Amino acid sequence: MSRFRLVTALLLTALLSQGVPALRAQEKVRIPTFGALETASPEASKAQALAWLKSTGKTDAATMTEFDRLWKLQDRSILERVADTLALGDATAAKLLAEARNPLTPAPLAVPAIFTDAKAPAFYRANLALAYARLLSNRRVHEEALETLKIVRPDQVVDPAAYLFHRAVCEHALLQRDQAGRSIVRLLDEAATAPERYKAVAALMLLDMQTWKEKDLGAVARKMENIERRLGLDRGGPQTQKLQKEVVARLDELIKELENKAKKQQQQQQQQQPNEGGCPDGAPGQQPGQGPPQGSNNPTSPASDAYRSNLGGPGHVDPVKFRRLNESWGALPERERARALQELTRGLTSSHREAIENYFRNIAGGAGRK
Repeated sequence: MSRFRLVTALLLTALLSQGVPALRAQEKVRIPTFGALETASPEASKAQALAWLKSTGKTDAATMTEFDRLWKLQDRSILERVADTLALGDATAAKLLAEARNPLTPAPLAVPAIFTDAKAPAFYRANLALAYARLLSNRRVHEEALETLKIVRPDQVVDPAAYLFHRAVCEHALLQRDQAGRSIVRLLDEAATAPERYKAVAALMLLDMQTWKEKDLGAVARKMENIERRLGLDRGGPQTQKLQKEVVARLDELIKELENKAKKQQQQQQQQQPNEGGCPDGAPGQQPGQGPPQGSNNPTSPASDAYRSNLGGPGHVDPVKFRRLNESWGALPERERARALQELTRGLTSSHREAIENYFRNIAGGAGRK
């Protein structure tokens, strides 16, 4: 057994022991099973592609020679060879695939009308949709990729495993936990011939989602990563702004929770301090309500905010400062940005600090985008 297969086997063992059963136990409706979804053989796929190509009237010698050349390329998957055939016989398909493949082409904002055209042949429409969505998914254009995949079914394409895998990737990236879980279960249950890399990544995604919580700092970091992705696609419009407001609101809540917790702990520590010398609230010679005298080494006195931050504690983030920084980031000089980020993220874990830093560094480039 190769090292890759061993890793996949270990991941699937962990997945089957906790991931899939847990997901099914949480579901109110059983995941439907439609039987085995097998990748079409090269011979069957080539025959279907040739029949479609002939139906377009493209039967000249040059086209047939190019078709034969495409299907001799063993380094191309069956789906890629089908997509190449569709581009060979149809200018619309060639244009869509070229635009989806080119990272310099702006990401689409809607699903192309060809995929909802009932007059288009099913073989052409379904496999073009999968090839198009796969290219968009590779560019992290998950919204339109997912909407395109929803139009067709996995049993309509030559590579059902690729359909379920890329659908799960999009759903996972868009934080659609339940939908991604269902796609992954179908991939592992029904697409028995799926490549090992699909199974390994699917298992990792499902195990990752087992750790997700609705309102913790990790959820905020995931939403920030999604905002960063959208800004990278020139999508700084209403939807991104809505996500940004949700992040700020949730951070406000988390900050208040931390402050309330710190305040409660401080009150408990004050109540536990020994009352010596008859002074009601502190050391001898102090007025009531005062803490330990300056320079005291009293181990029960609460540490300062700066001291807690240096120790790697939660620290305190001013929500007003966060909001102001969010609004003025694009106009700040680089030195002030660095200083503001350092102050804002002091005391956070490295992963959360990195998420917040990446988020703010993308605001400048996406502030004016639609």
